[in-house]
Amino acid sequence: MFVHGWLLSGRLWQPLTAELNPAWDTWSPDLPGFGAQPRPRGLQPSLASYGRWLAKAAREQAGDRPLVLIGHSLGGSLVVHAAPHLGPQLAAVVQVAAGGGVFQPRPFRMVRRGGAAFLRWRPGWLAQIPGTEAIRSPLLAELRAARGLLASSMQRGAVQQLPAMVAQLQVPSLWVAGSRDTVMEPRYVRHLAGYSPEHQFALLEGEGHLPMRTAPVTLAELLNRWLNEQGIAPSREQSQSLASPRSWSSANCA
Repeated sequence: MFVHGWLLSGRLWQPLTAELNPAWDTWSPDLPGFGAQPRPRGLQPSLASYGRWLAKAAREQAGDRPLVLIGHSLGGSLVVHAAPHLGPQLAAVVQVAAGGGVFQPRPFRMVRRGGAAFLRWRPGWLAQIPGTEAIRSPLLAELRAARGLLASSMQRGAVQQLPAMVAQLQVPSLWVAGSRDTVMEPRYVRHLAGYSPEHQFALLEGEGHLPMRTAPVTLAELLNRWLNEQGIAPSREQSQSLASPRSWSSANCA
């Protein structure tokens, strides 16, 4: 299950899932309030509330199959919040351009103000023009959901809580950073990854904040190799039977 970040949507993952299908059963939904999915009543615009929604949605989609959660940027924080609710069904965690755990008052204040200003003045009418699908989610994301998640993720308590939550992960984790990522610098990804008891860190040379779009083949190869090392890759028979209907065994993951 692929989890997008702030002001994005599930379509972010399309180049990567195209590389992983059909050997893997993938799902990259829009978070409620972003993309095409409205925010249901009762879902609060906070990391904890969205984490619970994520865990519930993952279980409903996967049935009784094991799960691998893959988060990007802010979506990585949601993955960490969802993990405790999945128990033994969670097989592994992958974090792409997701890091932090270090509270920085001035930079965070500037990001919050900049994000609030964008949300206030964004030209929503652009989303109605043909050919603007790529920027539709930032233009139409629900104001309360977008503003609330941004504020929630940058509160001192939420930031300082992340390392402890990562330290409680009970599954292997892979942390991926782009060497040219200026939104989430590799040092912050490596810092947060260090709290995970069973983790690997991978640096993609020359890549920025969106390697799932700029380097989907490289990222797919990295994921396949790492998941295979964890013993949770698709069976050889499944990989060789791409033209046949999917028949999942208990070893396959969603």
